[in-house]
Amino acid sequence: MEEITVVSKDERNWAMFGHLSALIGYLGIPFANIIAPLIIWQIKKEDMPFAAEQARECLNFQISMSIYFIISFILTFIVIGVFLMGAIVILNLVLTIIAGLKANEGKSYEYPFAIRLVK
Repeated sequence: MEEITVVSKDERNWAMFGHLSALIGYLGIPFANIIAPLIIWQIKKEDMPFAAEQARECLNFQISMSIYFIISFILTFIVIGVFLMGAIVILNLVLTIIAGLKANEGKSYEYPFAIRLVK
């Protein structure tokens, strides 16, 4: 039988912020998509395990997306990278918003395509 844990509204909000903080990177601040979830993970890892877990998941996804984006940039020299970069930006935006909504519902979200570098 699956154990149901109740997550407080405050912790759900922090989990949502952990995901949505990655969108700061779209403001043009270098590496903000990685730094913002990292800060939330570090701040909340002691007292809010759900929020910390979700911020860490977002951190792994943003690191992965950055790696994929760099590879796509390199592939622009053979044209396909232009299309891949566009797809990565859209995928990143959509999945980050979905993750934020799931976290706000108190549900854990695991990003597809994420390399789990931070444990």
